[in-house]
Order: sequence, then structure tokens, then C-alpha cells
Amino acid sequence: MKTIKLILASIILSMGATSCSKEDDSPIIEENPMAQFNMVSQMEANGHTVELYADGEGFTTGYNEIYIRIKDNDRETYFANPKITWTPMMYMQAMMHTGPKSLLGATENNTVLKGYLVFQMAGNEDEYWDLTLNYKVEGTEYTVKKNIDVNHPTDGKQKVTTFTGSDNVKYVLAMVSPQKPKEGLNNMAAVLYKMESMKEFSLVENYTITLDPRMTSMGNHGSPNNKDLTYDATSQMYQGQLSLSMTGYWKLNLKVLNESGELLKGEDVTEENEASSLYFELEF
Repeated sequence: MKTIKLILASIILSMGATSCSKEDDSPIIEENPMAQFNMVSQMEANGHTVELYADGEGFTTGYNEIYIRIKDNDRETYFANPKITWTPMMYMQAMMHTGPKSLLGATENNTVLKGYLVFQMAGNEDEYWDLTLNYKVEGTEYTVKKNIDVNHPTDGKQKVTTFTGSDNVKYVLAMVSPQKPKEGLNNMAAVLYKMESMKEFSLVENYTITLDPRMTSMGNHGSPNNKDLTYDATSQMYQGQLSLSMTGYWKLNLKVLNESGELLKGEDVTEENEASSLYFELEF
């Protein structure tokens, strides 16, 4: 009898290990994985509600980190492991164009995907952005589209810039961090994209973005220990260090150099030249 019990116990343990090794397509149940974020848009179609979340109150020009999940309205549950692609599109009076975007990747919760969008310009009464989502859940593909409001940041500071380089290529450069700057050294990140056409952007790798922060209200003084931004393949962003020696308004003067070290845009700050034509702004 003792031997039989041991055999049964071994079988049960083996079955449990086998079932745990399979991919679990059931939703991870949490109180609310999006509780700390703000819902910036929701799209209802196909019996589903697509929910978009961000740290801020809405979409702004520059870098926007976005979380997405899709709700089954009949079952009142969220789909596990959705497959989603997205396309932002700006409709101007004379033309239309897209903006840089990342792929959407998995998070710790299998109902939530994360990615980012970069908006080069804000909308207005006559010109606007929309967002198209193509998604696949439970083996079926769907599409949903909605107009979205894109505004300037509430602080009015420049966090994104579009420029044509000395190579006659149009680029979009956006600051990712610091989102909450502090005195001392701050980790800094940015993304750089090349415009291939009005409907396509490609990620630029292995360039260099030089950094020279200046406090314009204090004699245009700089700060020590800054580190230029170089490409990090893991994050697919440009990473460096920003030194802010005191609180106030800072202009982050930039230059962009290609992989051969050739200057594409920006100028040195000198006594004769107080600022680069390529820059970000922040104030804290």
C-alpha cells in the first residue's frame, strides 16, 4: 500500500510539472495592473474595447510611452497575449504623414503590451492625428481607428525636434528621459529616427549625440561630468548622462554625428555662439 501511494504521488507531481511548463494563455488576474496610469484613449469596435494608458494625462508632442490592453465586452475580461501593430497618422491641410513608433512588446502582465509613439507636432482645429490598431486575439484579426488629441507639453519645453541633416536626410530626435530631472547626474536617453518616406520611419543606430547643457539665465554656464549619448542596442535608444548643477531652466545643446563622426546637425557653444540650433529644454 505504501508503495502504491508513493507511485501515485510521483504521477501527480509529474502531471503538475508538465502543465506548468506549457504557455498559459489565460489572463493573469490582478486587482488592476493599470491603476497607476491614466487612460488616454479607448476605442470600441468588434465587441471589444481597446484601452490605451500613459503616465501623463494625454498624448503630447515628443516621446509617449503607451500601455495597451483589449477587453472582451461580453465576458468582461481582457485578452491574454494579444498581437497588436499600430500606425499614427497626421492629416495636414496639404499632406499627411506618420510618426516614429516602436514595436509593442510584452509586460509582466500577459494582457498588457507596451511601446512608444513619437509625435513631431501638435494637432489643431484643421490638422489632426489618428491612430490605427491592427490586432489579433483568439486567432481572429481586427482593425480599429480613432482620432486622437496631441497637445504641446504643459511646461511648453521642447522635447522633440525635426531637422534635415547635412546628408539631406530628414530626422526626428526625441528626448526620453529624464522625465523628472534632479540636481546632480541624471541618466539621459533619446531616440533618433530617419524619415524614409511620409509613411515610414526607421530607427537610426550607431550615431553619436553630443551634449552641452547651459543655464542661459546664469551667464550661460555649463556643468561638469556630462556624457555624450551613444547607441545602446538593448534598449534601442541613445544613452548618456546629464549633469544639472542647480535648479532652473536649462537648454540642452546638441550635435548629431553619424557613424563616421561627420557632423549632421548642431553647433558648438562658444562666446560668439550662445546656443546650438539643435536642442532640448527642461526646467525643474
